[in-house]
Amino acid sequence: MTPPAVDRRLFLGTTLAATAVPALAAEPLAKKVKVAVIGCGSVSGQYLPNLAKCPYAEVVAVCDIKPDRAEKRGNQFKVANRYPHIDQLLAGVPFDLMVNLTDMQEHEHLNRQAVEAGKHVWSEKPLANSLQAGQALLELSRKKGTRLWGAPIPVTSPQFAFMARQLAAGKLGRVAAAHADYGHTGPGWSAFFYEKGGGSMPDLAVYNLTTLTGLLGPAKSVTAMLSVVTPTRRVDDNGEIKVVAEDNAMVLMDHGNGVISHTQSGFNYFNPHGHEGKNETRHTIGIVGSKGAMGLVGYDWEPQGVDLATENKPGFVRESTDKGGYVWQMGASLACECLATGKDFLVTPEHALHVLEVIQAARQSQDTGRRVEMRSTFKWPVVS
Repeated sequence: MTPPAVDRRLFLGTTLAATAVPALAAEPLAKKVKVAVIGCGSVSGQYLPNLAKCPYAEVVAVCDIKPDRAEKRGNQFKVANRYPHIDQLLAGVPFDLMVNLTDMQEHEHLNRQAVEAGKHVWSEKPLANSLQAGQALLELSRKKGTRLWGAPIPVTSPQFAFMARQLAAGKLGRVAAAHADYGHTGPGWSAFFYEKGGGSMPDLAVYNLTTLTGLLGPAKSVTAMLSVVTPTRRVDDNGEIKVVAEDNAMVLMDHGNGVISHTQSGFNYFNPHGHEGKNETRHTIGIVGSKGAMGLVGYDWEPQGVDLATENKPGFVRESTDKGGYVWQMGASLACECLATGKDFLVTPEHALHVLEVIQAARQSQDTGRRVEMRSTFKWPVVS
């Protein structure tokens, strides 16, 4: 028997899951959240159109240390206030939520500065550069009475909800293992991806690590092998550079109860479909148990569907193909809805920090050759 399609509104309940931005307009509008975007590079070109359509958001300022980029985005999205530095941003037009789209190594100190100023923060991944710093940032946010969130948001997709429900219903029997992979030939526009604090794990594997821990539970321990396949790179903003951070990673997570998962990521992976999510049609995440198997079609940041096979129906059947309006860049818009209406959010800082610790533990495992025990956790299951 084919499982029934997931009713997205039923799944959401009081949570902020994969709601399409246009659908939000039909709900009562509590208020507009005043938003400031810091970091006006390529990712802002994805976030700003989504924020512009969100009925709970009003972008009042943009900021970039390269003023011409802030001017460009300000003109493009009719944002009057443009700043060249976070100090001027925080001293300028009042706002509620800072959306941090800067280089990943800069997130920690910028997020802390915003929280210290009493601002809510939505940050691209990672929230901080270490678990310890991230936990201190979260504690500061609680003391200041602000909200803190970090990308990515695959747990809000209807496909994640469908997979979580199949696991909870025991459709796969006793779950044994999972595999996820995500990679391409590497970004060419900036050096930060290859510098210390960068790498394929916080840029790419972070999606799969979020999905697998979200589906299978927090990691109890981590074992990993990391490498640099391409020792030098030529990038647009810095010419030829030495690659310091891993560009090839294999990470094993022990989720307890015998469940083991594996995540593979790298910047040396040729893909005939390119990096466009809509072109990816294979299983990038697979989960297997004693009575069934399940595969996510496409990337978890742009899922195309879920294939399910069980001992009663052994051929893969395509399920849950409706994206429900989910796009990877809608996290800040969902944060605005959360602030405006008081709704809960499936994305939590504790989950983001747990994934950050997995990345940190993977590097420690590579350095020591040992399994690394995890200290952090988060509320699980994500989908009840």
